[in-house]
Amino acid sequence: MIILGIDPGYAILGYGVLEAERGNIMAIDCGVIETTPKMTFPERLERLHAGTAALIGRFHPDHIAFEELFFARNTTTALAVAAARGVSILAAQQAGLPLYEYTPMQIKLSVTGDGHADKKQMQGMITRLLRLPKIPKPDDAADALGIALCHANTIGPAANDFLIK
Repeated sequence: MIILGIDPGYAILGYGVLEAERGNIMAIDCGVIETTPKMTFPERLERLHAGTAALIGRFHPDHIAFEELFFARNTTTALAVAAARGVSILAAQQAGLPLYEYTPMQIKLSVTGDGHADKKQMQGMITRLLRLPKIPKPDDAADALGIALCHANTIGPAANDFLIK
């Protein structure tokens, strides 16, 4: 099974691709889709949608997992990131793929065993669990691998609890 993990972002959208077969999980790729402040809002959303669609076309994932948004402060940023997440969800929906979402706490708990793990702990565990030579960069790409890893650890009947409906 191929899993595409998406760390939604407006300026930087992280992605991580894993192959999970019979308890064996291997990283295939990770990276980011970037937009610039010089682009208009619609241009940025178009790039994120097209980039997500291109990833789907390139890797042919069986499932796509997103991080659920959580913002406590800046509502302007929250709205832009929500729009970015929306166009990525749209690209996945257009491809007819099942979509899953996990909270940051669920992701941390699945990857490290601690729902309050810090970024350094997460990156260390992602690197070890996926047997990577170094911590993936940028952070958004590492985060997306963590999202995909969380989904790989959840696959089965329990995963249906996290379907985006």
